[in-house]
Amino acid sequence: MGHLNFRRRMLRAALALAGIASTLAPAAVQAQEPRFIVVASTTSTEQSGLFAHLLPAYRQASGVDVRVVAVGTGQALDQARRGDADVVFVHDTAAEEKFVAEGFATQRRNVMYNDFVLIGPKADPAGVKGKDIAAALKKLSAAGQPFVSRGDKSGTHAAELRLWKAAGVDLAAARPAGYKECGCGMGPALNMAAATDAYVLADRGTWLNFRNRGGLAILVEGDTSLFNQYGVMVVNPARHPHVKAAMAQQFADWLVSPAGQQTIADYKIGGEPLFFPNAVR
Repeated sequence: MGHLNFRRRMLRAALALAGIASTLAPAAVQAQEPRFIVVASTTSTEQSGLFAHLLPAYRQASGVDVRVVAVGTGQALDQARRGDADVVFVHDTAAEEKFVAEGFATQRRNVMYNDFVLIGPKADPAGVKGKDIAAALKKLSAAGQPFVSRGDKSGTHAAELRLWKAAGVDLAAARPAGYKECGCGMGPALNMAAATDAYVLADRGTWLNFRNRGGLAILVEGDTSLFNQYGVMVVNPARHPHVKAAMAQQFADWLVSPAGQQTIADYKIGGEPLFFPNAVR
C-alpha cells in the first residue's frame, strides 16, 4: 500500500510540473521569436544589391531583422497606407511629402542619392547620346525607336513621366511609336530592353549591378534633372497602432547615422559607388 501511495504522489507531482511547463511554454516561445520589422522599398534598392550589403550590418548592430518587400514606390507607399509595413524607403520625393501630409508618417528624411541614366543600344540608332535628357527624349519620340517604360507607378516611372513632359512629349495625347510599358521592376525592364535593343530609363545602381547587358550601354547621363533622391519614413502608429514604431524608428535613425551612412558609401561595384549618402542630422 505504501508503495502505491508513493507512486500516486509521484504521478501528481509530474502532472503539476507538466501544468507549470505548459503555462510557461507560450512565454518561452514568445521570448524566442525573432525581432523584425517590415520595410516597403523599391526594386532598385534590392536589385542594385544594396540591401544584401546593408541589412547584415544592421542586423549585427541591432539584433533586429529587416524583411524587405521590394515593389515600385507607388505600391510601397500604398502598402504602408494599409499598415502592412513599418518603414518606407523609396525615391519619389513629391509622393513621399504627400504621404507625410496625409498623416501616414510624421517625418521624411533624406538618406542617399544617385542618378538616372538613359540606356540604349550601343549603336544608338536614335542618335540620343549626350548629356541633355530632354533633347534625347525628343529624338526618341521622333525616331520611333523601341523604348521600355516601367509603367508600374514606381519612382523611376514617375521620374520618366516628368522627363517626357519636360521634353514636350504628351504621352496622354499620343505615345511614341516604339513606346511599350512592361508593368515590371527595374531588372525585368532592363532584360526586356536587352532582348529587344530598346532604350530604357534606369537608376544607375541597378544598371551597375545588372549582368545581362547584351548590346546596351549608358547613352545619356549627367543632366541635373536625372538626380535621384531616396528618403525614409516611419509609418505613423497613430494611424496603425500595430506598427513596430520603436524598432522602425531605430532602423530609420541608423540609416541616417554616421554608421549607416558609411555602410551605404562602402557599397561599390568595380570600385564605383552605387549610392551617395546625404542625410542631414
